[in-house]
Amino acid sequence: MGDSAYSFSLTTFSRTGKLLQIEYALNAVANGKTALGICAVDGVVLATDKKMPSALVESEQVHKIEEITPTTGFCYAGVGPDYRVLVKRARKQAQSYTRVYGETQPVGQLVKQTAGTMQEYTQRGGVRPFGISLLVAGLQGDGTPGLYQVDPSGAYFGWKATAIGKNYVSAKNFLEKRWNEDMELEDAIHTALLTLREGFEGEMTAHNIQVATVRKDGKFVVLTPQQIQDYLDEAN
Repeated sequence: MGDSAYSFSLTTFSRTGKLLQIEYALNAVANGKTALGICAVDGVVLATDKKMPSALVESEQVHKIEEITPTTGFCYAGVGPDYRVLVKRARKQAQSYTRVYGETQPVGQLVKQTAGTMQEYTQRGGVRPFGISLLVAGLQGDGTPGLYQVDPSGAYFGWKATAIGKNYVSAKNFLEKRWNEDMELEDAIHTALLTLREGFEGEMTAHNIQVATVRKDGKFVVLTPQQIQDYLDEAN
């Protein structure tokens, strides 16, 4: 009996020690739109492809990057409705933290709570894993910038720069060559746009990508199409 006999069970390990539904969830992530993040000395940038399936879709109503707290934001690759559930839960948890402690929740604690939520959906019947991976950018308790990735299994990692979704392998290779310890946020934004353009299908414009930044001394900000266009013009 091969691994296929276990492919429909979330709570049963296969003979090779795998939970196949989690691997299938990672396949959903790999089929999603490319998203990437870069951590610089003075902030973090998130960038993602949000190309629409039809020219008739109102692209301004589609948000792949969401603010969770004033200093933290999420970006995803995978199944969109699953993302909305995690965004809603993370905002509630962050508000609860602020109400109790009177301060904004640090990004590391928010990541740990969100990863815990995702892990809960891998060990009980009647549910399925979340079909997304998250990139989380924000500020730590001491004000230093941080970038994390959270996978459907509930595993989470801190990164200097990373990519998820379609073409993530080539995007990571590109980032490995470009990233350096002294990179500042402005350079990171240009690098993020160059990395997205490497695997982009068709023309990349200010309306089919989304970019957000969080500065060491500021707040999480989603850039407007005009701001993105300015960066694209500089890159050209």
